[in-house]
Amino acid sequence: MKYLTHHYFLITCGSFIQGMAMSLFLFPHSIPSGGAAGIAVLLNYWFGIPLSFALWFVNFSLLVLAIYWLGNSSAIGTMYAITITSISVHLFSMDLFVHYSNIWLDLFIGSVTLGIGVGILLRQKVSNGGMGVLALIIAVHRNSSPGKPLLLLNGLIFILTGSIIHWPIVFQAILLQFGSTKIVDIVYNLKLIPKIPKITPPVVWRKK
Repeated sequence: MKYLTHHYFLITCGSFIQGMAMSLFLFPHSIPSGGAAGIAVLLNYWFGIPLSFALWFVNFSLLVLAIYWLGNSSAIGTMYAITITSISVHLFSMDLFVHYSNIWLDLFIGSVTLGIGVGILLRQKVSNGGMGVLALIIAVHRNSSPGKPLLLLNGLIFILTGSIIHWPIVFQAILLQFGSTKIVDIVYNLKLIPKIPKITPPVVWRKK
């Protein structure tokens, strides 16, 4: 029970940080945070499928893969993470929070913040949704960091989307993925300080 509470506390923190990065630093400049959104845009462009349904369809399909390859607990954790991320995006979209206008500063801060949030989630063997599911499957089965496959998958989708629809925002999205996945690997491989064992004072025998 204690492990489960700690597990979901970290998922909540990672999801909250991820949503904050999206809402405060990326979405004000229309910079997509992942490849699932890119696929949804292509489905809308090619087949006229509404973006909301296309995004749901892509994430649902990837969640099926998560259940098959990673197990029910990872899929449930991913659904929980997606929900908390959506709540966080909604909260930080309020007028109470300041949205800066410098796109390059926001891109840098957003990359670092998003990488921290996603890295925390992947450390818990939970995906942040979208291509994070495939990256986590690759990382788990190859016993490697998920940053490189995540960058490759998202980068390929962004390049495809940009070549078909519009380049400038996609170029910024690729820079975002490059920076954030570097942070993902740092957080994922972070060696936490081990607990210091309790030291029992030695028993001193006095000669009588």
